[in-house]
Amino acid sequence: MTVVETVLARTPEPLRSVLIKHREMLKFAIVGGTTFVVDNGIWYLLKLSVLESKPTTAKAIAIIVATIVSYVLNREWSFRTRGGRGTTHEAALFFAISGVAVVVNLIPLYVSRYVLHLEEPFVSRFVQEIADFATGSIIGMLLAMVFRYWGFKKWVFPAELGERRREQVTRLPR
Repeated sequence: MTVVETVLARTPEPLRSVLIKHREMLKFAIVGGTTFVVDNGIWYLLKLSVLESKPTTAKAIAIIVATIVSYVLNREWSFRTRGGRGTTHEAALFFAISGVAVVVNLIPLYVSRYVLHLEEPFVSRFVQEIADFATGSIIGMLLAMVFRYWGFKKWVFPAELGERRREQVTRLPR
């Protein structure tokens, strides 16, 4: 029995039905939470050390690493019964959608730092860090997440191409 099946077995019935109905979105959200931790861990590590004067570059690097983690987790777990294209084509589409999402994610941070000047010496270090987190890790990531979910379902892992993957997944040993 998988972790998901174990959790569902212990969940009360009204909630269980909702979770099963929206399991793909729930799995996508769990992958998103995981990549949120990866993204922010790398971002703060870089931004508070070697890329201190370049927070947008540090964020871009962190997003790229988190995107690679996201591809593996989404392909093998969230959308494992969808898709059906060749891995190279699917990966190219995934990273193209994710590339646009990187730009979407960076826009609020860029506006905060370079348009609104929420950076030192115009504001305190504390205000700068709060603004960076709010715009880079909350607003930007939420906007990018909505875009990615829509793009992945529509182009990368479309349901109509998933029949081959569904057959492969159902044949796998549990």
